[in-house]
Amino acid sequence: MSRMKYIRNFSIIAHIDHGKSTLADRLIQECGGVNEREMTSQIMDTMDIEKERGITIKAQSVRLRYQKDDIEYILNLIDTPGHVDFSYEVSRSLSSCEGALLVVDASQGVEAQTIANVYIALDNNLEIIPVINKIDLPAADPESVAEDIESTIGIECSNAIYVSAKSGIGIRDLLDRIIAQVPAPNGDENAQTKALIYDSWFDNYLGALALVRLKNGKICVGQEVLVMSTGKKHEVLALYYPHPVHKIPTKEIKCGEIGIVSLGLKSVNDVAVGDTITDAKNPTTTPIEGFIPAKPFVFAGLYPIETNRFEELRDALNKLRLNDSALSFEPETSVALGFGFRVGFLGLLHMEVVKERLEREFGLDLIATAPTVVYEVYLTDDSKVWVQNPSELPPEQKIAFIKEPCVRASIITPSEYLGNVITLLSNRRGIQEKMEYLNQTRVMLVYTLPSNEIVMDFYDKLKSCTKGYASFDYEPIGYQEGDLVKLDVRVAGEVVDALSIIVDKTKAYEKGKALVESMKNIIPRQLFEVAIQASIGNKVIARETVKSMGKNVTAKCYGGDITRKRKLLEKQKEGKKRMKAIGKVELPQEAFLAVLKID
Repeated sequence: MSRMKYIRNFSIIAHIDHGKSTLADRLIQECGGVNEREMTSQIMDTMDIEKERGITIKAQSVRLRYQKDDIEYILNLIDTPGHVDFSYEVSRSLSSCEGALLVVDASQGVEAQTIANVYIALDNNLEIIPVINKIDLPAADPESVAEDIESTIGIECSNAIYVSAKSGIGIRDLLDRIIAQVPAPNGDENAQTKALIYDSWFDNYLGALALVRLKNGKICVGQEVLVMSTGKKHEVLALYYPHPVHKIPTKEIKCGEIGIVSLGLKSVNDVAVGDTITDAKNPTTTPIEGFIPAKPFVFAGLYPIETNRFEELRDALNKLRLNDSALSFEPETSVALGFGFRVGFLGLLHMEVVKERLEREFGLDLIATAPTVVYEVYLTDDSKVWVQNPSELPPEQKIAFIKEPCVRASIITPSEYLGNVITLLSNRRGIQEKMEYLNQTRVMLVYTLPSNEIVMDFYDKLKSCTKGYASFDYEPIGYQEGDLVKLDVRVAGEVVDALSIIVDKTKAYEKGKALVESMKNIIPRQLFEVAIQASIGNKVIARETVKSMGKNVTAKCYGGDITRKRKLLEKQKEGKKRMKAIGKVELPQEAFLAVLKID
């Protein structure tokens, strides 16, 4: 225990854009974890897309050394994402810590995701240190924000740390508070080895790597270990301490520490997140519990624009999954789009990031279909099927009823935009559970919403109607029965399966009309008339027509009887009829994006 009392394991949690990554940079700099030549901004963010967008997508760890009163302390820092889509990264990081820094922006105050992350930390019995960041901004009001945290979350803030991660104000005080307040890790160095895998990724040279927290015992190079869920034994080839620039090699990782284990495996599935590693010769009988694996929340089809690049897309998804265990996919075919994959994502931002990485890192041009969720469909013969793709929905006459997934949404908004937000939530079939004034200017709304209503463009609309000031968080709460139908789009009489969506029956006409109107402006004119129809089953509920291109067949008639012109026009009319019967309409990519933009 004498060694362990100088170890501190802690995370940084906050709402998106409240300064987590910048604070991590200052802590690393203050501890001398990275020299000046290697130091860059957002050093914990390893992907280009993270640095460009200013968001953290993947949790990162670093081992730091800090001197206080002539004693060297080991600080294991985990920087976590702030966006709601990546909350599973937060939950698994917090399961490996004893403390958490709750970072709140001094000018923005408590946001929805702040509250959600605090509850995850409280569930893990962590010591929470409130940190009020950006105190050097002109609009900063740290005392008011401290009161906000106390009234909203119920955490004592009389001793909150005031810092500016950008300029370095208060960073040494924060490090001293971490030493004083975050408890040292518990565990028995002499007990059977028990290590929690809380992250895993693929390295081109070392294979699958597991980031572990040692709860008991120790792991040494050359030791034979057992991965409990697979029952397979492997030799430890190398051990490292995490570092943002280069991994630090070590011969052993002891109880209470965080480290990287290399077993020479070719797949991250062999070191699944949440699994337990133990000694093969003297194994523990009980694995570490309480970890919830990530589950896909939103599903969408990804298709290559060039159909001959299907295998390249498969390889790209396989490679991406090596570093993103939350990604799931299976092949599917579409009449309109050819061969592609049905991909499961954690949310819309995750979908956007994955699509952008596929296009950027693998040079693919992709079409993404409208995102959907998983429905429970109860049939008239008392059986039940799960449907995630609208084209899989059974015929209308065979469906008894459909249940859709729902979420509990928490929205914090300035009170001046309250009317706009309530109107938006009502239009999205929301049911109010709670409305609470956090202070004179800010309101928290809690609503039950169908998941299908938030996977399209809900977040964009919320930001638009509140001028960017509202914050949004949600948690799944199970399935509820809904009055749902499948809305098909027919182009020239043929159903385009990639454009089908499942909608609430009362909104079907409105959405169908909006969709065919937007498609009319996108589909190029043909030599024949093209009908665009929205239908429920065989019943057409909205229609638009793309007029045919005119060809002046009478131009060569510069004289003579009118019957000559009529004859040519009749011939053209017959030709257009024939073309309409056999003609094919090529849909441009914008047509598939139109589904995402209808409200």
